[in-house]
Amino acid sequence: MLEFEEQRLKIRGFADELADLKEALSYDGVKEKIGELEAVTAKEDFWGDLENSQKVLQQISQLKNIVANYDRLSSSFEDTLTLIDMADEEGDLSLLDEVKAAVNEFCEDLANQRLQTLLSGEYDANNAILTFHSGAGGTEAQDWVQMLVRMYTHWAESKKFKVKLVDFLDGEEAGLKSAVLLIEGLNCYGYLKSESGVHRLVRVSPFDSSGRRHTSFASVEVMPEITDDVQVEIREEDLKVDTYRSSGAGGQHVNKTESAIRITHIPTGIVVACQNERSQHQNREMAMKMLKSKLIEIKERDHLDKIEDIKGVQKEIAWGSQIRSYVFMPYTLVKDNRTGFESGNVGAVMDGDLDGFINAYLKHSANADK
Repeated sequence: MLEFEEQRLKIRGFADELADLKEALSYDGVKEKIGELEAVTAKEDFWGDLENSQKVLQQISQLKNIVANYDRLSSSFEDTLTLIDMADEEGDLSLLDEVKAAVNEFCEDLANQRLQTLLSGEYDANNAILTFHSGAGGTEAQDWVQMLVRMYTHWAESKKFKVKLVDFLDGEEAGLKSAVLLIEGLNCYGYLKSESGVHRLVRVSPFDSSGRRHTSFASVEVMPEITDDVQVEIREEDLKVDTYRSSGAGGQHVNKTESAIRITHIPTGIVVACQNERSQHQNREMAMKMLKSKLIEIKERDHLDKIEDIKGVQKEIAWGSQIRSYVFMPYTLVKDNRTGFESGNVGAVMDGDLDGFINAYLKHSANADK
């Protein structure tokens, strides 16, 4: 029947793309790497270094996800063709909606997996460190920071990524003045680097008894977490290290010891802090990792030859420098200023539905590089 033939031709038209995707994902190489890593886990001394063993297991899990996702896509291609053939043979038009849904689902899954192949940057596969700062807007802006932290946490959890609140500074009345999230998972930085910039909120403020509309700003800074095998030279004399008591809820340990660490890199003015690890040593270790990540990110972004070339420049977190606007009132709309992608479902976006914005940015960047 003509209706089924149209769907058959549509999905068969993606056969070459499916084959190209397999090659782009290095499917066979990934399976080989899984075998090598599983051989490592079988060694007697594997559990001697717990931190390293956990990293190996995480890498195996991430690579297996790549294989499983492609296998699912390949099976979906074959199953959909079988469904079309069966429905066509029976001449059952009542199956047409099911066929169309299966074809559309395959196309969407293929497009999403193709996006992964755009994540070819040196650090795209790394974990991501997100730093939030409130800008113009006072208490309203501090509440906006907390809303953004929640949004990215929900996005990460929907991807089965691990989220850790590394540092935070409470707002005076509500919300957060600043916060740092570590999001761990394959390609976290590759996906989230698109979120770096100033985010603008327009809504009727819950802190304004007159019910007036307010505009607030917050910045999101995204860095790749730099692994220990990447060497970054940081001189001890260039560091100013302060200790302080952790803030917020955390039990007796948090409030009674000065375990929190703040490190200032004197040549660049970069400040990093960590307070949510269990000891001062662990907080310092995490803060140093954040400093290395920040220095590397700036060096790569600004195409500098050396870390020493970095100058401490900070954009104003205010009107004119925003990458995205979130409008709650008088209409609902979230619009990205760089790609033009928008969504009218602001509630879903605030609950972590960011894939449309992230995918649009990846495509936009790929086209710009051509």
